[in-house]
Amino acid sequence: MLFAAAATVAAANGGGASAGSGAPAPAEPRTPGLRSPDAGFARDMAVHHQQAVEMSFIVRDRTQDEAVRTLAYDIANTQANQRGMLLGWLDLWGLPKVVADEPPMAWMRAASGGDDPAGHDSHDGHGGRAADPASGALMPGMATKEELERLGAASGRDAEVLFLQLMTDHHKGGVAMAEGCAQQCGTPVEKALAQGMVDAQRSELTLMADMLKQRGAAPRG
Repeated sequence: MLFAAAATVAAANGGGASAGSGAPAPAEPRTPGLRSPDAGFARDMAVHHQQAVEMSFIVRDRTQDEAVRTLAYDIANTQANQRGMLLGWLDLWGLPKVVADEPPMAWMRAASGGDDPAGHDSHDGHGGRAADPASGALMPGMATKEELERLGAASGRDAEVLFLQLMTDHHKGGVAMAEGCAQQCGTPVEKALAQGMVDAQRSELTLMADMLKQRGAAPRG
């Protein structure tokens, strides 16, 4: 009876092999390390997303244009939710949300073997600006402190155009980062989220280009 009970428990727990096949049980997913692309992307993209949410809330109060306000709401809602997922994974992995001695984008530099976060001299390789810590832009596409102040001081069409231009740069940088995770991260659910970011933000880039054109403006070079 004791042997039978033990056999039943072992079978319920997988017993180290699938029933009747002799195949080994699936290995447990490996927890990402502190310096892994998975953890680095989660930390950096959480910061990147936070600025997009901030810009979206700023423009919401600087214009009455429904199209811009709707886009801003969608970006804020989507990226706040994604940010929560990224931070939640770091908690699940038992990893810190901030690493004091880790430069922004170190996980992409390590993978590419280059000195620039995206492996280019002055641009992120997708039309966005490279990181510029001196100006307050820590990662590709992020707005500087001065640009955020300009957005907060603008109104009407000026605020709409500046928001669309800043968010275009922001999305281009975000796409480059998300493509890096889709290629380098080892956690399947995080890779899927990163690819989803790429697809959604590329679609919004097309939309924002059209919205800028409607306002007699264009994305910044």
